[in-house]
Amino acid sequence: MNSEARRQAMARILTERRIGTQEALLAALRREGFRATQATLSRDLTRLGARRVSRPDGAWYEVDGGAASQRSAALRGLVLGIETNASLAVIRTAVGAASAVARAIDDARLAEVLGTIAGDDTIFVAPAAGVTPRRLAARLGEALGVP
Repeated sequence: MNSEARRQAMARILTERRIGTQEALLAALRREGFRATQATLSRDLTRLGARRVSRPDGAWYEVDGGAASQRSAALRGLVLGIETNASLAVIRTAVGAASAVARAIDDARLAEVLGTIAGDDTIFVAPAAGVTPRRLAARLGEALGVP
């Protein structure tokens, strides 16, 4: 697996979970099939702009200062539903919100997403090679906080 895929996995892991140490991050990457040394991990964290933050409830790594999580929370109420057909995932949004939601999906650089096309209240999301539309919809639901 290449370094870009590893960094994408790291960004996703750090966005979805609170990881407090590089050892814990290495273990999470190993569970997903990635191998890296501590030195490589440090370089990847720097390249991602990740930083270790301390909060009253603990310390952990954040990517983009937590902006991805904040953006996801802000968009959560705009997504009305996610459906699939044989080849695409289709996201229904509040009127006028599709472009902002599609941009957030593109910015997240999810490995399962090949690309998005947004209208006014509908987004077509094409799955990456080997990803089923159903799996894509599940991943989008996780990322956007939609059940």
